[in-house]
Amino acid sequence: MPTPDRLDGRALAFIGIALLTWSSAYAAIAYALASFTPGEVALARLAIGSLCFALLLLVKKVPLPARRDWPQLTLLGVIGLTVYHLCLNTAETRVASGTAAILISLVPATTAALSAIWLRERLSPRTLTGLAIALVGVVLVVLTSGKDVKIEPMAALVLVSVVACSIFFVFQKPLFTRNSMLGVTGFTFFAGTLAALPFGLHLPQALMHAQASHIGALLWLGIAPTFVGYIAWNAALQRAPASQVSSFIYFSPPIAVLIGWVWLGERPTLLTLVGGVITVGGVVLANARRRAASPAPVVGSPAKQH
Repeated sequence: MPTPDRLDGRALAFIGIALLTWSSAYAAIAYALASFTPGEVALARLAIGSLCFALLLLVKKVPLPARRDWPQLTLLGVIGLTVYHLCLNTAETRVASGTAAILISLVPATTAALSAIWLRERLSPRTLTGLAIALVGVVLVVLTSGKDVKIEPMAALVLVSVVACSIFFVFQKPLFTRNSMLGVTGFTFFAGTLAALPFGLHLPQALMHAQASHIGALLWLGIAPTFVGYIAWNAALQRAPASQVSSFIYFSPPIAVLIGWVWLGERPTLLTLVGGVITVGGVVLANARRRAASPAPVVGSPAKQH
């Protein structure tokens, strides 16, 4: 399936679903960590997502990817799911939420760089400028929203998550052209879950002693941000360039602030709102299409004299 040169309405809808579900994941992870280790949270989240994918593939009779793609998909599942979630969960036990939000916002820039190198996606000066402006907006949102920002060694794990996430986005995209998107996504989840098993061996015992609300957080993580979120995100990746789609990750911190404003009554400052506007402007600029040059008028040749 050829990649469109712009985002269409469906791609934008898929991105919106993914961002709304993913924006709730950070708080749910922090909540679940009260009863579970980072490895147990990662295993539970991936296992629940894998179970949902298994049921979906069975009901819709979706075929698994071609056997020649299994080694690459297994590696992508381990890197983009197991490593990503283990590092992010471990970092959230020590790293301030504001620090994590800023570092995770490096994903669009990293994805754009990998896309240019591996997928040969052309990045115009306008796109690069828009990504830089959006990053400035994200930093302003985080710094003025009351979130703590502290630099400590554990923050390096968030950077590992950033690289793992970008690799996952970029290197699975070519596989969508010869496999079902659901089959590719499901297979990576099966591989990621198996790789997470050694890090959550005591999950059954932890479930027996955990509060019901903390178990509910695990269920939410596995179903909404994981199963629904990744399907929506990969559906958008299937329809548009990876660098373009990933630029919308910049919206996560402003969305989180907006949720806090509506749900918790946490009123943002004027500078936070300004940062949100800058972020939106940067993303719009990064995804703006250059207007095609008007075709030169065709000068008709003089009629032959008869």
